[in-house]
Amino acid sequence: MLVLSRRVGERLVIGDNIVVTVIEVRSDGVRLGIDAPRDVRVHRAEILEAVTAANVEASAVVDDAAVAALRDLVHRPRPSTATGEDSAGPGPDAPAQG
Repeated sequence: MLVLSRRVGERLVIGDNIVVTVIEVRSDGVRLGIDAPRDVRVHRAEILEAVTAANVEASAVVDDAAVAALRDLVHRPRPSTATGEDSAGPGPDAPAQG
């Protein structure tokens, strides 16, 4: 880990396109400004950890009724149209029209 000392207004450049600026120093913390491209994800670690923990907890809960309903939807036959084709249209092996 690299440890640096910076004063208000001073910057730290990461790579070619990320700039971290010290905005304010208070007795209870430091305010930082981060200038990064939109495709670079920047998250506060405690928020990321909380979201990850909530996702793990949510995925551990199994709603048997919801699972059964989804299973029924997957295995239900698709409705057909009056021409005998399914609602998605002719398949990829159907003869070309025209």
